[in-house]
Amino acid sequence: MDHREFYRGRRVLVTGALGFIGSNLCRTLADLGARVLAVDSLLPDYGGNLFNLSGYEDKVRINIADVRGHGMGYLVRDQDVLFNLAGQVSHIDSMTDPFTDLEINCRSQLWILEAVRQNNPDVKVVYAGTRQVYGKPRRLPVDETHPLNPTDVNGINKISGELYHLVYHSVYGIRASSLRLTNTYGPRQLIRHNRQGFIGWFIRQAVLGETIQLFGNGTQKRDFDYVDDVVDAFLRAGAMDAADGEVFNLGGEEPVSLLELVKTLVEIAGAGSYVLTPFPPERKRIDIGDFYADATKIRKTLGWAPRVKLREGLERTIDYYRRHRERYL
Repeated sequence: MDHREFYRGRRVLVTGALGFIGSNLCRTLADLGARVLAVDSLLPDYGGNLFNLSGYEDKVRINIADVRGHGMGYLVRDQDVLFNLAGQVSHIDSMTDPFTDLEINCRSQLWILEAVRQNNPDVKVVYAGTRQVYGKPRRLPVDETHPLNPTDVNGINKISGELYHLVYHSVYGIRASSLRLTNTYGPRQLIRHNRQGFIGWFIRQAVLGETIQLFGNGTQKRDFDYVDDVVDAFLRAGAMDAADGEVFNLGGEEPVSLLELVKTLVEIAGAGSYVLTPFPPERKRIDIGDFYADATKIRKTLGWAPRVKLREGLERTIDYYRRHRERYL
């Protein structure tokens, strides 16, 4: 059965569903005929935005709830698949307020997994992990056997969240897997502030015609995934038994320097400019230099590969924010 066909008529729960990736996932699931329950706490500053499910209010059930609570047991009942995207993703916030990061990225994950164990141990769970767990690469491209050595509190807590899922798989047989996401970009991303990664902020500045500040000399390389490709990876992991108990890197087609990225953005937007500026000390301390992932494992196991080229993805993204910017600024 095609992995997309799998979702027709299935009951699917998405946590963090009003955020960037969660909302794009909910929309696709609804289009595929799934019965979607979208759960989000709508905590300020974390990217949850009701407009992200605009036009889908009658196709997706939206439940505003915090996953750290007893209601979770009720919400996971009778679900076939749980996409667990509830999390705090700001590296900067994790350093200024480590306890909130701990609360959301560790305790919350245990609440969810305990709710699953006690109320619906047969549900399939896919966790949104991150490349942050690797820290500064010792070798490139980074595969799943690379040592885990995060440079910030967020990375430590995200490792813990992932490991909870893997332990619940090995001890309780919960069918859980984790996708280690790299730099995801696209429509519905938070661009209100710059604490959730640089690419959303760069896109905002290009759309507004501002000057993009690039730290260092701009030669740092990264890989990028358009959100539709990331959604496809989640759909594959949720539909395929081969994912159970595994972690997978996502990765872009080829690494791109930040300078190249910014030049492309400014060119597509037909506005804005960029300037190279020395690293602020607090950023320098957590900068990881070049990073790009080896996605061989997910390619071989689940048949996933990124399909949207960077330029095409950036064009779609800039067009989206041009049309809806007042909803995101």
